[in-house]
Amino acid sequence: MDTLSYKTVSANKATADKQWVLVDAEGQTLGRLSSKVAKLLRGKHKPNFTPHVDCGDNVIVINAEKINLTGKKWNAKEYIRYTGYPGGQRVQTAEDLFAKNPARLIEKSVKGMLPKNKLGADLFRNLKVYAGTEHDHEAQKPAAINLNDFK
Repeated sequence: MDTLSYKTVSANKATADKQWVLVDAEGQTLGRLSSKVAKLLRGKHKPNFTPHVDCGDNVIVINAEKINLTGKKWNAKEYIRYTGYPGGQRVQTAEDLFAKNPARLIEKSVKGMLPKNKLGADLFRNLKVYAGTEHDHEAQKPAAINLNDFK
């Protein structure tokens, strides 16, 4: 038996097959959409997935203003940040954040599901979120996918 043919093949920056994917967020639940988008960004759906390499796709999310939250999360879910000064803790509800910038809600959710290191920061740069149906990436010819069919 030839043991050399059983070597594990790891993807690297040169061999990673990165594509552009278009996701429509209309009618989707925030957490379920975010976890699937995070999988796409990470590349976990690909057979040559390598944990320490950016081998995921570039993801464009449109219709961010038509996202759903279940239960009382619009008022109960809070986003906390700190200015760095004493007494500088600021709290925003999901409803306030959504009113200010609907795309930020999806960005924060997806970013929380990515690794907390340099790789996670690189992966986050592959995400583009737009509130409406228009986006600036027609030249990349993104392939539209249905997240309901995606595991």
